[in-house]
Amino acid sequence: MLTTTRTRLTAEEYIDGVLDHDRIILSRAITLIESSRGEDVQLAEKVLNGLLPHTGDSRRIGITGVPGVGKSTFIEAMGTHLAEQGHKLAVLAVDPSSQRSGGSILGDKTRMEQLSNHPNAYIRPSATGSSLGGVANKTREAMLLCEAAGFDTIFIETVGVGQSETAVKGMVDFFLLLMLAGAGDELQGIKKGIMEMADALVINKADGDNIKPAKAAKAEYQSALHLFPPTGSGWVPKVELCSATGKTGIAETWKLVDDYYELVGKKGINSNRKQQNLDWMHESIGFLLKEQFYSDSHVKAHMKQLERDVEEGRITPLAAARQLIDQV
Repeated sequence: MLTTTRTRLTAEEYIDGVLDHDRIILSRAITLIESSRGEDVQLAEKVLNGLLPHTGDSRRIGITGVPGVGKSTFIEAMGTHLAEQGHKLAVLAVDPSSQRSGGSILGDKTRMEQLSNHPNAYIRPSATGSSLGGVANKTREAMLLCEAAGFDTIFIETVGVGQSETAVKGMVDFFLLLMLAGAGDELQGIKKGIMEMADALVINKADGDNIKPAKAAKAEYQSALHLFPPTGSGWVPKVELCSATGKTGIAETWKLVDDYYELVGKKGINSNRKQQNLDWMHESIGFLLKEQFYSDSHVKAHMKQLERDVEEGRITPLAAARQLIDQV
């Protein structure tokens, strides 16, 4: 195991440490790729390129749901179930960042105490920052690092449900949506587009007095899913009941994941990931262009005056934007 007190390692030391399954080095590598410092960005690219041949062998699962649905409890129950079976599980749990201070709670290890102490599990909380889609800006890269470190299952827990949740779907193989029963109209409060993206709906907290409403909700959701267009893979989304606290429905839910991978096959998974990588490239182009634009000295020189002109109504926002783009 590599031990050093230096803040930054060489690319080779990061690569060797991750491949040796050194979790301290893995955590430091993820911190490196999350950094926006110029020298860190260059070093992170070397590390990722060196580890790329060792990635791609995991199951990538996205998990989302409305606040209060019990995502962390569900992940701990499911994760413990898998870890006990010998799977190596990495959980990339994304915490909401404060819009004012930029701080985040980062409390997932506290909420998943049992799982975080399991030798087969690794939990990495990350703040969302200003990124959209409920996932941290570097979640994809962190996922690749975890795969290179030998984790065969990756869970990405997102902040919640929103229109930009498509960002999650664009980086995982299987998208699982957690739901609640007995909270009013079962099809209200959840956007149709999110349900269309889901490969499985799991109604959590199906225990005690909530079992009957949960069964009714399952029938309603299953009927609604049949109204959506069929998926290109041929997979028909399923609905399952579970109680994360009661540990019921956990094995049945994971069987849905097994069934999905068996149906789609390795060829289908790889084809989907190729398209995801292309989308990632084009998304990165937009991000890098925006970053380069705002760091340009000519743009900085004219930005404040044009902002004042827009505020005072002397120029339209579109015209101001065109003037700034012309400066580059």
